[in-house]
Amino acid sequence: MSKLWWQTKGEGDVNLVLLHGWGLNAEVWHCISAELGSHFRLHLVDLPGYGRSQDFGALTLPEMAEAVLAQAPEKAIYLGWSLGGLVASQIALTHPERARALVTVASSPCFAAREDWPGIKPEVLAGFQQQLSENFQRTVERFLALQTLGTESARQDARLLKAVVLEQPMPEVEVLNGGLEILKTADLRDQLTQLAMPFLRMYGYLDGLVPRKVAALLDERYPASECIIFPKAAHAPFISHPADFCSALVTLKNVLEE
Repeated sequence: MSKLWWQTKGEGDVNLVLLHGWGLNAEVWHCISAELGSHFRLHLVDLPGYGRSQDFGALTLPEMAEAVLAQAPEKAIYLGWSLGGLVASQIALTHPERARALVTVASSPCFAAREDWPGIKPEVLAGFQQQLSENFQRTVERFLALQTLGTESARQDARLLKAVVLEQPMPEVEVLNGGLEILKTADLRDQLTQLAMPFLRMYGYLDGLVPRKVAALLDERYPASECIIFPKAAHAPFISHPADFCSALVTLKNVLEE
C-alpha cells in the first residue's frame, strides 16, 4: 500500500492533524507551524496524490479519509482547510472514536451551489476541469489567485501559495480532476448534524469560494458548533491572519483539556 508523506513535529501533548486544500501540499502550513508546534504535536500531511505523496491516483472522499487514518495517531484533532475540510469531516463522521474535535477552515460540507444553497457554480468547477487538461499549471495558479482576492495582503498571500505549489512535485491531472469531482459532488450537510464532538468552523468574510452565507446557514444546522469569521480574510485566513487563527486553536485545546 502506498504511504503518504507525513511529518510529525511540535512539543504539545495534543495531536493536531493538518489537511491542506486542492492543488496544494503541507508546506502551506509553514507560516503557522512554529507557533502551533509550541502547543500541539503537529502532523503535517500531503494528501494522496499531492506534493510528496505521489504514488496515488484519483481517490474518492472515503478513500482519502482512510489513507490519512492509516498513518494517523490513535486520537487527534482533525483540521481541514477547503477540500481538506471534507476529508477531516469524513474522518470525524466515519471514525468518531479517532477524533477529539473537528475543525474546518474556509470549507463547506457542500461546495457546489445547489437550490437554496450558496456555493461554487457547477459550471465554474466544470470549467476548471476542462482547463486542467489544456494547461493545468495555469489553472491551478488561477484557482490560487481566487483564494486571496480582496484581502489587504492578497498579492503577497497569492505569491506564498504559488511558491508552495511550485516547491513540491505537481499533482497529476487525474488527481486534480478527482479533487474537483469531490468538490463538485460531495454533500455532508445532513450527516454532520449527527456529529457529537466539538466542532469549530472558521471562515474568511471575503472568501470568494465559500460564501459567508454558508456560515449562517450552518449556524442553524449545527447549533452546538462554534463559528469564527475573520473579517478581513478570504479563503486562507491562516496565511492572512496567522496570530488570530492560532489563538482560536489554542482556545479550543484549552476547552478540550478542561
